[in-house]
Amino acid sequence: MLTKRVIPCLDIKNGRTVKGVNFEGLRDAGDPVELAQRYSEEGADELVFLDITATLEKRKTLIELVKRIASQINIPFTVGGGIKSVDEIEALLKAGADKVSLNSSIVRDPDLINRASEAFGAQAIVAAVDAKRVGDSWDVFVKGGTENTGLDALEWMVETEQRGAGEILLTSMDRDGTKQGFDLELLKLVNEKLSIPVIASGGAGTVDHCIDAIIQAKSDAVLAASIFHFKEIEIADLKHQMKQAGIAVRI
Repeated sequence: MLTKRVIPCLDIKNGRTVKGVNFEGLRDAGDPVELAQRYSEEGADELVFLDITATLEKRKTLIELVKRIASQINIPFTVGGGIKSVDEIEALLKAGADKVSLNSSIVRDPDLINRASEAFGAQAIVAAVDAKRVGDSWDVFVKGGTENTGLDALEWMVETEQRGAGEILLTSMDRDGTKQGFDLELLKLVNEKLSIPVIASGGAGTVDHCIDAIIQAKSDAVLAASIFHFKEIEIADLKHQMKQAGIAVRI
């Protein structure tokens, strides 16, 4: 049985870890290198680093910071934010990233998924989707959640899998930072349609929220930020309770 993963997320702005609610009201959450090291030592399965204003500010992800973090951890490391080309992906993988997370750039140029997957393998390509409920469905938002593309989120995720993405990082903008639980309805629909792993993001506030995302919604991993940054939930405690709930985890 494949183990389910617990993944802390470092949202980076101006070289610092930040966290907001519904993508707004960002507050400082600490030094990303120190946090990364702590999570690696505490038993996180992977780490995600998102330079959240890179696309909006039209600049590249912070390569030097990626190198510093990669040198301090021994777990898989996903990097995203402002990545627009195969060359930039290659530079990040050489800097120590194991995977890249692509969002705005693949909406603008869907064939980037095909080119990147062909160059580096599907296992290195994560399609990140920021989804927000609009009426009876969910739309895809880009540029740090500031722009509605009008794309149907479910249809878009199916397309990213077909084009060669090896994993989906699905963030519910409605739940992000609220600690009210993951959007189980959206996650269930996505996991019914896709065969690649789906990481649930947006809304983690309790251990039960994480358990529900995996058992009820069939997600492959749970991603969270503030509950880990501010030590509201310890990774080891979360994994222990997940195991007690019958979930296969790496202890």
